[in-house]
Amino acid sequence: MPHELVVNFQSERNSLRYHHPTLFQFTGESYGKIMTKSDHPSQPADSHLDSPPESGTPPDYSILTPAFKKLCDVIARLRSPEGCPWDREQTLESIKPYTLEETYELLEAIDSGDDQHIIEELGDLLLQIVLDSQIAADEGRFDLTHVVDRLTQKMIDRHPHVFGDVNAETPAEVRKNWDQIKEQEKQRHSIFDGLPAALPALARAARVAEKAAKVGYDFPHRDMLFDKLREEIQELADEIYPEGKIPDMPATVEADVIADTELDDPALRLRVEGELGDILFVVANIARRWQINPEEALRKSNRKFQQRVEKIEQKLEQDGRSIQAASLQEMEEIYQSVKEQERQSS
Repeated sequence: MPHELVVNFQSERNSLRYHHPTLFQFTGESYGKIMTKSDHPSQPADSHLDSPPESGTPPDYSILTPAFKKLCDVIARLRSPEGCPWDREQTLESIKPYTLEETYELLEAIDSGDDQHIIEELGDLLLQIVLDSQIAADEGRFDLTHVVDRLTQKMIDRHPHVFGDVNAETPAEVRKNWDQIKEQEKQRHSIFDGLPAALPALARAARVAEKAAKVGYDFPHRDMLFDKLREEIQELADEIYPEGKIPDMPATVEADVIADTELDDPALRLRVEGELGDILFVVANIARRWQINPEEALRKSNRKFQQRVEKIEQKLEQDGRSIQAASLQEMEEIYQSVKEQERQSS
């Protein structure tokens, strides 16, 4: 009896999760023997490197090569006439949302510090590369070999201080060489050419400003950005409040809840949106000048806030209550308690 092969391309919702109860019984030399869960000699999923190799040591190809071949065979099988109907109908366009989703799931895994989670999410991202390449090959455009060859040559060309006779002693010199080589390769006309349009807005803000800074268009001293931030906040206040005066109102939960009112004037709404955008742009630049990734900083703050509110939910649930039934003051008390516990444990 053939064994069951489970191919788990993990994601929580609307993603590449397959359970193929039929065995991938590949025929012909290109597919090799029947594959089961334990056919290749790769490391077990829960294993660790007992003795880490010296930095820069490539993987053991006697293990990697058959494992990677099996992955390519699996993806090719899924795209074959005898494979999976869902996989067969995918295109490079239709698969884009999954690629973005898996990228963010990898970031979360790295933040968790859980090696098994990182392994899983790196695998999911690798799946996107192999599957995209297989789709392109099926359409007669290119295949995975083209992708690997292009990447390898690019890394060699962009590191002449390693593979050539160029000197670069510091990371800054390496980056300068990289940018110069990239400019020659791409033959770009604007300093902003090549910036991905799909970059998250906060990350793009930092990159746009970085590009301008490279040609000298930047504040001479980074502390000046705080004056710029105050200026932008005042411009927002000029749009929102009469005479531009921000109310002196301490941030506290000990106050009546006042419902928000919408900006009914479309022109005013656009101006307020513009001023808020300017504030966020300055904040992104403050992060850049202190070598902080603003997207990463915001993502971590999002997660921190979410985790604290989840602990409010958990505490209330322990008391037999729901968060919907709790008062603002009760929730704030638990929130501050959670913050204090974090401070003491750090």
